[in-house]
Amino acid sequence: MTLMTPPPMEPEDDEMLVPHSDFPAEGPQPMEVAPAEATSTVDAQAADDPPSARFTWTIENFSRLNVKKLYSEIFFVGGYKWRVLIFPKGNNVDHLSMYLDVADSATLPYGWSRYAQFSLAVINQIHNKYTVRKDTQHQFNVRESDWGFTSFMPLSELYDPGRGYLFNDTCVVEADVAVRRVVDYWSHDSKKETGYVGLKNQGATCYMNSLLQTLYHIPYFRKAVYHMPTTENDMPSGSIPLALQSLFYKLQYSDTSVATKELTKSFGWDTYDSFMQHDVQELNRVLCEKLEDKMKGTVVEGTIQQLFEGHHMNYIECINVDYKSTRKESFYDLQLDVKGCRDVYASFDKYVEVERLEGDNKYHAEQYGLQDARKGVLFIDFPPVLQLQLKRFEYDFIRDTMVKINDRYEFPLQLDLDRENGKYLSPEADRSVRNLYTLHSVLVHSGGVHGGHYYAYIRPTLSDQWFKFDDERVTKEDMKRALEEQYGGEEELPQTNPGFNNSPFKFTKYSNAYMLVYIRESDKEKIICNVDEKDIAEHLRIRLKKEQEEKEQKRKEKAEAHLYTIIKVARDEDLVEQIGRDIYFDLVDHDKVRCFRIQKQMAFNLFKEEVAKEFGIPVQCQRFWLWAKRQNHTYRPNRPLTVHEEGQSVGQLREVSNKANNAELKLFLEVDLGLDLHPVPLPEKAKDEILLFFKLYDPFKEELRYVGRLFVKASGKPIEILGKLNELAGFAPDEEIELFEEIKFEPNVMCEHIDKKLNFRGSQLEDGDIICFQKSLQGQNIDQCRYPDIPSFLEYVHNRQVVRFRSLEKPKEDEFCLELSKQNNYDEVVESVARHLSLDDPSKIRLTSHNCYSQQPKPQPIKYRGVEHLTDMLIHYNQTSDILYYEVLDIPLPELQGLKTLKVAFHHATKEEVVIHTIRLPKQSTVGDVINDIKTKVELSHPDAELRLLEVFYHKIYKIFPLHEKIENINDQYWTLRAEEIPEEEKNLGPHDRLIHVYHFMKDTSQNQVNFGEPFFLVIHEGETLAEVKLRIQKKLQVPDEEFIKWKFAFLSLGRPEYLQDSDIVSTRFQRRDVYGAWEQYLGLEHSDNAPKRSYAANQGPFGIAMAYKKHFN
Repeated sequence: MTLMTPPPMEPEDDEMLVPHSDFPAEGPQPMEVAPAEATSTVDAQAADDPPSARFTWTIENFSRLNVKKLYSEIFFVGGYKWRVLIFPKGNNVDHLSMYLDVADSATLPYGWSRYAQFSLAVINQIHNKYTVRKDTQHQFNVRESDWGFTSFMPLSELYDPGRGYLFNDTCVVEADVAVRRVVDYWSHDSKKETGYVGLKNQGATCYMNSLLQTLYHIPYFRKAVYHMPTTENDMPSGSIPLALQSLFYKLQYSDTSVATKELTKSFGWDTYDSFMQHDVQELNRVLCEKLEDKMKGTVVEGTIQQLFEGHHMNYIECINVDYKSTRKESFYDLQLDVKGCRDVYASFDKYVEVERLEGDNKYHAEQYGLQDARKGVLFIDFPPVLQLQLKRFEYDFIRDTMVKINDRYEFPLQLDLDRENGKYLSPEADRSVRNLYTLHSVLVHSGGVHGGHYYAYIRPTLSDQWFKFDDERVTKEDMKRALEEQYGGEEELPQTNPGFNNSPFKFTKYSNAYMLVYIRESDKEKIICNVDEKDIAEHLRIRLKKEQEEKEQKRKEKAEAHLYTIIKVARDEDLVEQIGRDIYFDLVDHDKVRCFRIQKQMAFNLFKEEVAKEFGIPVQCQRFWLWAKRQNHTYRPNRPLTVHEEGQSVGQLREVSNKANNAELKLFLEVDLGLDLHPVPLPEKAKDEILLFFKLYDPFKEELRYVGRLFVKASGKPIEILGKLNELAGFAPDEEIELFEEIKFEPNVMCEHIDKKLNFRGSQLEDGDIICFQKSLQGQNIDQCRYPDIPSFLEYVHNRQVVRFRSLEKPKEDEFCLELSKQNNYDEVVESVARHLSLDDPSKIRLTSHNCYSQQPKPQPIKYRGVEHLTDMLIHYNQTSDILYYEVLDIPLPELQGLKTLKVAFHHATKEEVVIHTIRLPKQSTVGDVINDIKTKVELSHPDAELRLLEVFYHKIYKIFPLHEKIENINDQYWTLRAEEIPEEEKNLGPHDRLIHVYHFMKDTSQNQVNFGEPFFLVIHEGETLAEVKLRIQKKLQVPDEEFIKWKFAFLSLGRPEYLQDSDIVSTRFQRRDVYGAWEQYLGLEHSDNAPKRSYAANQGPFGIAMAYKKHFN
């Protein structure tokens, strides 16, 4: 299954890959023409049409692009047309969004599919080693014709000219594409080819299908599920045992793929969010725990434990005294480390690794106090079915995000857990049990950390034949595909055109095993047992047989649909039921009237007999009218069927009625009732008669209802039927009434007053027209009504919109609803919100629109009077939302929009705390004005202290703002703005002194430098040694001796550390005096990050972390 993940996400290497969801996926949308000159090259001969190639796209005037999305020109790889799609300002995120797109997807035949491994890159044109490159793989199809990275790289890095991604305002994009062969997915018959069927993907069930197939193919487990007591009165959606029995039965006996909705409903995971909030291990445990509970007191009690439960012993053993603490625990699965382990055995070695508790970490033993000790885990027994969860997903504390571990990790066909004289076993383990296991299932995840595709390789009978269960598709596979190709790691694809580009493509293999199921050799005869119909309860067989028959009937109906016509018959009763409740405009919703499924060759006169039976209306009392869609998009009865037409077949009549929609025939059944309220034969319709329909409006109750229909003479006048209309309405015979014709309602309502003295033909009335009427209102009565006449009421109904308002601080929760009009202007909307909130000043309300794709507030709020109507606030591309977010400001929005708001973190010269100040100044103000404002809000170390404003990003100083710089273009969304006092020593630099950057750093697990903490400036003097500089740094940061002695000091240039000795002269390394680009050279303080982590608001960049580090290092 493929998941789409709502942006934004933290940037990372294995970030989620998604089809761009800015518009529907039917095919490429027309693209706006971009004012940019882009050139491109393909490093492979087009004539040879290679299976792999590199495409280079050079985009000039990049920062001046004024389009939302931009396509490259088309290039050919593997016989297919491709192009790169970018969103220069991000696809509703603050990152560059970039995808590989199938260029001709809109014109490809039904069921097309193609598979490619590819990488996308933005080239760093100054230092190639900083090029951002991300790779993935995908099977492209009609639903997902593009695939890539919504959060490719931060816009703040891309558009920073000092970073090297834009050089002379030119951006260079590279795409390495390797096309692989795809088997025809649509024509494959899994049951016929393999003997097994798949599970339907219900849209968000991701990992569930592969787990269910694995459990189903453990026959002992399946047999136990069949033997759980259920009754014929149970409903599968409310009973886990019955839902699982039903699912397993269908997997065993069905010829086509099986749905899982009943099962997911039965354990409460019936929403997309349910699956997003859990993982495969949790699903496995939820299923097993609930089944275990349901099995209690039945013949299969204890089955789950017998199959899956093992035990291990946690122990702590003192080294110098005779004391040992042990605790026995059970497990249903084991989580094994992948990172740093080459195979399953290495993971087990790590699992039982002994930890020494000594020094500050001594163990407190009862009666003996603090003691050196050994701590570890050993296994008491392993279960017959061993489930190993591989820790492919881990939390990276350095990047503060989840990452996927795609490292190579091997697993054997046979797993011997008695190896090396039972090194994994505890002393009390039963050594007579042989813990030799054989591999049964490999569950695979293909994709990144935030989503992807899941499938399983299983060998149901433990033979050499493996099968791949990929949602609905089951295929035979060899052992290499199931084992070696799921180890992960990297794959190298050779270039097919060495003359053009000799460098091979290296792709990370994003498809790799994340769960393994082993079965113990000594138990396999018991577990791989025979399961047949006698194991299935009779009521279950009957129920499922009936379901299969119903399914077969539906399939048959679908196959025979071309032989039938659906006839929808609307009657007066439907109009009475619907008008004023379900609908207000036109006459009827045809989807809610009685439908007949009639063979096309049936004579229409025979159909009339069917109608007579259904409604109790004799054939001679029926008259049918055809409906017609008018040019103004209304739908009205147009004319009665002729005698000739009624003699035709249903199929012929359908073609007469509506050539555009051949599946349905819509009719209006006219019936007249006699005095005894029974149907009577209808007189023949005269040529000059018009059939009109009438609706009555009550302005006091604001109600509209259908009251009947009348035939009138075209030459007659409305004044002649006023008495009849009063009778239909229940009014007095002489009641004064007003008449209006309902003409149309899209795109605007058109309802015009009818002159009662003008004849019907003169008013251009015809068959099927609608007249709305009401009592005439006089003076005071008009004032009592919100909508005194029919046109104003219909206008209200047409434009009314219930809007769900949410506080911007709680964007997931509806707080209140207001009924508004789509035509409300900006002021009317905010006034309604202010009135609801009892707020005196509506201008303090600021609204933000809803992003229908990400289900989040849009990044930018609505400007004061920035839109004309409510509809403009609710529309997002081609979708309309009913959600708005609000916030209450402390000053009016027009005033706020004239101001620039900056968040500035003030670092006191002598105190530890960091205080974040919100500065609001007119947009034309300068940095000098910001500093003067800060001075009024903070306590300085002395009255004459001078301040400066710095730009800090990812724990590096990028800029000292000149005092004259305008603040309008300063961005504090991605950067931290830091204000600090300028130290006296910096004001009096000698001719040979240097002002250098000093940053904290550490090495991550891949030995990359990672900056953290608060960066700062330091003056170094000519001839000063590192030992002297260290003393000043220790004093400045107030680091204790025992901590400081562990620190290392390095000169870093372009990310490469050169470690310094105490005797080194520091100034000789720093020869550059210019501030620009100084971030490339700095003095690095390497030490562990011991500062407490803090959460921080998304729009503050690393503020929260800055506060924590400030306390630790300043």
